[in-house]
Amino acid sequence: MISLTTAEINAWVVAFFFPLARVLALLAAAPPFNNPALPARVRLALGLAITIGIAPVLPLMPALDPASGAGMLILAQELIIGTAMGFAMRLVFSAVDMAGNIVSLEMGLGFASAYDPQTAGQTAVVSEFMGLLALLVFMAINGHLMVIATLTHSFSVIPIGGPRLGATTWSSLANSAAIVFSAGLFLVLPIIVALMISNLALAILSRAAPQLNLMAIGFPLTIALGFAALLFGLSYMGTPLQELFENGLQSMLGHFAVVTP
Repeated sequence: MISLTTAEINAWVVAFFFPLARVLALLAAAPPFNNPALPARVRLALGLAITIGIAPVLPLMPALDPASGAGMLILAQELIIGTAMGFAMRLVFSAVDMAGNIVSLEMGLGFASAYDPQTAGQTAVVSEFMGLLALLVFMAINGHLMVIATLTHSFSVIPIGGPRLGATTWSSLANSAAIVFSAGLFLVLPIIVALMISNLALAILSRAAPQLNLMAIGFPLTIALGFAALLFGLSYMGTPLQELFENGLQSMLGHFAVVTP
C-alpha cells in the first residue's frame, strides 16, 4: 500500500499549483491568448498543458503548506506577476490600436467605428484593421511561442517564493504605458505627415479660391489620400512591428529585474 505524508502532498501541490497560477494569469492578459474568441476552457487546457510541460524543469519550490497564509501570499504574488507580464505585452498591441485611431481621426473616419470584442467597445475601423494586421504579423513570427518561452524563463528570473518584488518594479511597469502613445505615433508618422500636408494644401486652396466647396472636395480627398498612404506604408510596417514586439517581449521580464530582499 502506498502511503503519502502531508509534506509530500504539499510538495506536489506547490510544484504544480503555483506555476499554474502564473501561467493562467498570463494567458488571461497577454495577446493573442486573451482574445475573447478563445474559449475559457481552451485557455484552461492550454495552461494545464504548459504547466505540466515546464514543471519538471522549474527551480526548487519553497517547502510550505499551500493553504497557509504564506502560501496564499505567494499565490497572490504569482497571479500579479503573470498579469503584469501579460499587461506588458498588451501595451504593444494597444500602441498599434492607438496608431489606428490617430490615422482614423486624421483621415476624417473617426465616426466610422465597429464593435471590437477585444476591448468590448467601439473601435475605429482603421484601428481594427491595424490590430488584426499586427496580430497576424505576431503569429507569423511565432510570437505566441516566444511569449510562452519568456514565461518559462521567468521562473528562473523571478523564482516562486523568492525575494519580494520592490516598488520600483511596479513603477517601471506603470511608466512603460508611455509606449502606447510614443510607439503608436512613430508607427504611423509618415501617414500623419502626408495627411497634414494635404490639409495644409486644402487650407491654402480655400484662401485662394473661397468659392470652392471644401466639404465636397476636401473630405473625400483626405480619405482617399489616407487610404493610399496606408496602402503604401503597409509594405514597410513589418520591420517596425517586429521591433515593437521584441521590445514587448523584453519588457515582460525587464520590469522585474529590481527586487528587494
